[in-house]
Amino acid sequence: MHSTMMCSSRHLVILVLLLCNVSTLYGNGCYTSIISFGDSLADTGNLKQVASITARFIPFFCPPYGESLPDKSTGRCSNGRLIIDFLAESLGLPFVPPYLHDIETDNAVAFRQGVNYAVTGATALNPSVLAARGIINPLTHASLEVQLEWFKHSLPSICGHVSDCRKFIENSLILMGEIGGNDFNYPILFEGKKVDELESLVPPVIDTIVSAVNVLIAMGAQTLVVPGNFPIGCLPSFLTVYNSENEVYDPTTGCLVRLNEFAEHYNELLLTKLNQIRELHPNVNVIYADYYNAALQIYSSPNKFGFTNGVLKACCGGGGPYNFNLLAQCGLPSASVCDQPDTYVSWDGIHFTEAAYKIISKSLYNGPYTTPQFNSLCPTST
Repeated sequence: MHSTMMCSSRHLVILVLLLCNVSTLYGNGCYTSIISFGDSLADTGNLKQVASITARFIPFFCPPYGESLPDKSTGRCSNGRLIIDFLAESLGLPFVPPYLHDIETDNAVAFRQGVNYAVTGATALNPSVLAARGIINPLTHASLEVQLEWFKHSLPSICGHVSDCRKFIENSLILMGEIGGNDFNYPILFEGKKVDELESLVPPVIDTIVSAVNVLIAMGAQTLVVPGNFPIGCLPSFLTVYNSENEVYDPTTGCLVRLNEFAEHYNELLLTKLNQIRELHPNVNVIYADYYNAALQIYSSPNKFGFTNGVLKACCGGGGPYNFNLLAQCGLPSASVCDQPDTYVSWDGIHFTEAAYKIISKSLYNGPYTTPQFNSLCPTST
């Protein structure tokens, strides 16, 4: 009798330990992992790995980038954590490792809780398609199509059999970007094109994203988050390039009206396409992440969110009215960095500070800026 009770108690302890391990493995129970595609807004180290292999100098991977992270590591285009990092934390999952970072060590175990294929500088359209339009990608050839191929190639080492991989995808949260912004950023920032010249580029960019979403759904994806574009008229980089008395500025935010209208048009078309996917796949959660309004609330009321030192001026940069200079980018010796990055919205004129990303992330995943509302599908911790 006593022996039986001892065994039962021992089994109970083992069961509790197993349940704890399962709880740790599967985060808060909503998703087993995060699978990410995109560009610098989500990249946690892929382009840095490429740069280190090719001995290529890229300012994004020099201090003070990463200065707010515990280990002060570079690889993210910010002073600290990104939206994907805050999302992983809120779901009880580890930070999503970059695919290229661990590819040589074949760290499939780590990838079972998430893998990030996003690459800084990536475009939705293939470089050859953009080149035919006179648009050159100076950073990477890892377009969305390439990232999808990486994903397919890596699946057998992560999950093994086809049926197991389908289950892995079904239980994962898929982040589709943000991707597509660089298709417009490059011609604006580096080639001086006007936004009106890029209207014809919007449909093919969105079609490429939609095609990738459909591919992932066919592979078993059940929950996908597809972000829209930010209010790019508020970014110090674009404000610098378009700085002119002939431009119209929003009297409330100081942002460029024409560029924000372009972003709104892009987002409206994307949302229309996502609605069509929902109609075809009613059992799949296709979530639109409204990056535009999640960020615009900050530009409209910066003091409310603690951004007292700068909303349209970069924390790290090379001077000028918006502290952005392509010849003195953050990470170069000629650039300077502010003392209180948490009081600035923009980190380097193109990307946000950790403080801004944190607010945007909470507004998306614990707030009203996703359609359908993310928190109704999977409650996250605050």
